[in-house]
Amino acid sequence: MGRKYDFNYIVIGSGPAGSAAALTLAKAKKRVALVEGKYFGGTNLNTRDIPYGVALDFAHTYHKVSRLPEFSHQDLTFNFPTIVAQQFKAIIESGGGNKKPYEDAGIICINGYANFLDNNTIAIGEHKFTAEHFIIATGAHLNTSTIAGTTAVNYLTPDTALKIRRLPKAVLVVGGGSTGCEIAEYYAKLGAKTLIMERSARLLPREDADASQALTDHFTNDLGIMVLTSCKVIALEQDDLSKRVIFQNSRTEKMVRVDCIVLATGSQPNIDLGLENTDIKFTKTGSIKIDKYFTTSAKNIYAVGDVVNDESSTERAKYEGKLLATNIVNKTKSSINYKGFARTTNTCPAIVTIGLTEDDLKRQKRKYKKSVIYLKDLPSGKINSTYYGFVKLIADRNNHIIGGCIIAPYAQAMAGELALTVRHNLTALELASTPHIANDFNYAIQLAARKLIAKKK
Repeated sequence: MGRKYDFNYIVIGSGPAGSAAALTLAKAKKRVALVEGKYFGGTNLNTRDIPYGVALDFAHTYHKVSRLPEFSHQDLTFNFPTIVAQQFKAIIESGGGNKKPYEDAGIICINGYANFLDNNTIAIGEHKFTAEHFIIATGAHLNTSTIAGTTAVNYLTPDTALKIRRLPKAVLVVGGGSTGCEIAEYYAKLGAKTLIMERSARLLPREDADASQALTDHFTNDLGIMVLTSCKVIALEQDDLSKRVIFQNSRTEKMVRVDCIVLATGSQPNIDLGLENTDIKFTKTGSIKIDKYFTTSAKNIYAVGDVVNDESSTERAKYEGKLLATNIVNKTKSSINYKGFARTTNTCPAIVTIGLTEDDLKRQKRKYKKSVIYLKDLPSGKINSTYYGFVKLIADRNNHIIGGCIIAPYAQAMAGELALTVRHNLTALELASTPHIANDFNYAIQLAARKLIAKKK
C-alpha cells in the first residue's frame, strides 16, 4: 500500500506562476495547498505591476499636463499620500493579499515560509506538511551582493521606491534596466533631481542600441536626468547630512551625494527553502535546474517562474504555471514556446521588444532585414507632439517577421499585433495588407511592413 500524503500538490509561492498552477490543478479536483510567505497574489500584484501602473500613470499625466501652454500660468501641485493611497486602493481592488479566490477554488491557503525536510515534506513554522508533488514558484529578490554598506544605509528598492510620501531633492537610481528606468522617470517627472547609474555601456543593455539611445535622449533632453553609464557601484555610505554612493568609472573611484538611493540592481532566485535536503540541482547562475517540462532533478518537484528564469515577466510566469499544470492534468508533454512574449519598459514613451533583436541576430551570425518608421514623421506623431519613438520590424530572408521593437506612448497597446505576427510566423506582406487606422501610432507597423517588402533580399 502506497504512502498517504496530506496533498497531491503543494505550490510554494502565490505569484502569477504559482497562482496559475494552483488554480488549474484545483479545477481538476486535485488536493492542493498554496503556501505564501508574504502577500497572497505575489510581488507583481502587491508591489510591482499594479502599484507601478497607478504611480507611473500619474507621473506621466502630471508631467504632460504641467507642460501644456494652457497651464503655463498655473501652479499645479500634488499630494504624495494620495498617490500612495491610490496604489493601495488598486491593489485591494485587484485582489492583492486576498486568499478568497483560492479558497473558493478549494485550495488550502497556508501563510508562512516553507522549508524542505525531504523530497515529500516541508515544515512551515512548527507544522509539517507532506505532498506527492511540489511546485516551487517562489520568484526572486533584489541582488545587492556586490555592493558594500547596504546594511548601514537606508535605501529604497523597487518594491518601496514608488511608495514614498515625500519627494526627495536629489535621488540616485542604481541600475539602468527596465525597472530602474521606470523609477528614474517617475522621480524626474515629479520634480526631483534625478541620476541613474548603469554598469553597462548604455541604459537598457538587453535592448538594441537604438532603443537605448531613444530613451537616453528623452531622459537627458526632456527630463534633465543625468545618465551615468559604465559605472560600477562599490559601496554606500551615510551620515547626518546625506547618503553617498562610491563608484568606479574608467578605473577611477568617484563619489556622489544624494538624499535618496534606489537600488534596482537586478534579482536572484529565492531558493532559501532547505533545498539541500532534496535531490534538486542548480544551474551555474544559481537558479533551479529544470528540463523543458519544468521538472527538477527531484522528479516529484517542479519549478516555474523567476526562480528558474533570468527574464522576469508576469505573462511568462503565468504561462509557465498554466502550461505545467495543464500538462499534469492532461498527462501531456507540451513544451515551452516563448515566441511572441514581450519585454516591456513602462516609461513614456514605453519600449516593447518582441522576438529576436538585432543584437541577438548578430551574435547568431544570421542574416536579416529591418525597417524603421519614426513616429515624428507620422500624422499621429505631429498630433501628439511625439519627438521620440519608432517602430522597427526585423524579418528573415523570406520576409517572415522574427522580431521588432516599438517605442511609443502607447507601445503596450500596439504590442498585441506584433506578438501575433511573431508567434504565428506571419510575413511582412500579411502584416502590410492588414488595415490600420491612419491617424494612429499603430499605422507605423503597416508602414514598416511595407518598407520591408520593398527591400531586396
